Amino acid sequence: MVRVSDDGRRRGERRPATPEPDDAWLVGVAEGASGDAGGVPVELLGDYLPLLAGAATYGRQAERRELDAVALLGRQAAEQGVSAGRVVQLYLSAARRLWNELPMVVRSRDREAVRAAAAAVLQVVDDAVATLAEGYAVARRDLVRREESLRRELIDDLLRGDSDLGTLVERAEPFGLDLARVHQVVLAAPRRRLPDTDAAISSLEAVVLDRLGDRDVLVAAKDGLLVVLAPADAGVVGRLSPALEAADELGRLTYRELSRLPRGRPWRVAVGRPYPGLYGIARSYEEAREALTMAGRLRTDTPVINAQDVLIYRVLVRDQPAMIDLVQAVLTPLGQARGGAGPLIDTLHAYFETGAVATESAKRLHVSVRTVTYRLDRVKTLTGYDPADPAHRFTLQTAVLGAKVLNWPQEPLPVPA
Repeated sequence: MVRVSDDGRRRGERRPATPEPDDAWLVGVAEGASGDAGGVPVELLGDYLPLLAGAATYGRQAERRELDAVALLGRQAAEQGVSAGRVVQLYLSAARRLWNELPMVVRSRDREAVRAAAAAVLQVVDDAVATLAEGYAVARRDLVRREESLRRELIDDLLRGDSDLGTLVERAEPFGLDLARVHQVVLAAPRRRLPDTDAAISSLEAVVLDRLGDRDVLVAAKDGLLVVLAPADAGVVGRLSPALEAADELGRLTYRELSRLPRGRPWRVAVGRPYPGLYGIARSYEEAREALTMAGRLRTDTPVINAQDVLIYRVLVRDQPAMIDLVQAVLTPLGQARGGAGPLIDTLHAYFETGAVATESAKRLHVSVRTVTYRLDRVKTLTGYDPADPAHRFTLQTAVLGAKVLNWPQEPLPVPA
């Protein structure tokens, strides 16, 4: 059936890669293999079939340059979006079909010759498929790095909000983003630094996409935070939960998924309010950043913070001179207390947050009820404002909120311009 000897050629003379008979039959083999692999283009076979035929007929092995060409074909398959399984199936099916067709081209009853031909063909298949897979993997890594770079650049421009709208619409399209929709931004801050970024992004994107049932989602890393950009229109709100707003549910979903990661806990998640259009994305992002900052200054234990819940602090920040004046006038006398103003400020904050209930304040502060009532009396003595008096309570609570925003007394009050 097959000749594997030198068949009379001089030493060093190049052996043909294809069998002597007309190789038109290889076209049928290629088309059949393409059909077996679900319509993968036959062009991705390159010179693979002549290599197999040469191995079967002359015992010829693939040279380095020929394997390099196969690696390039693997890269092309990845760039064309052909799955690795399909392209490998193409090559294996081509080898099987070629072997079945060989008896129609070269006939022999020599058992040893058949065994040698089979070994030569299998060696070429082994080398070619391994090289193909390696080229495919390299291309996929390059594509992932390129996509991640494009993702980071896109998210930076979207969150900045000052880029050309037409260009951004074009760049957002491959990621499935419709910038005309209503979107909201969720930010997640790890305890110290981001864990495995790729794993965090992949798991978070998968669960958000699964819950929303929509491609219009983008997850990326920025400035040590994870950023989730998701739609927030009425249809999505209805699918998320009939009892919860989309912002709350998306924030909780993000927190639950990230808490499953081995590192990064505890996470703090902030959710910006939903807005339409390109500039709405930047606005939602800024709100989420401010909410994270406020949560840090307030030392809140709440893992998910909604920007809407810290609007009062944004109002205070906008008129900083008036806030500084209020803190100086109302709270600076607390610095005369033993231990400074800090414990008294914390006590007032807990007292107001628990609805002016001393027992609940004591539990939150991990002190006795007597300690709480003593501190409240000291506040009344030093400032002249009684925390239990509704007429005084608003002034004291606003001043305490201002102190938390300014991180006083841990830091000195800013000097008004």
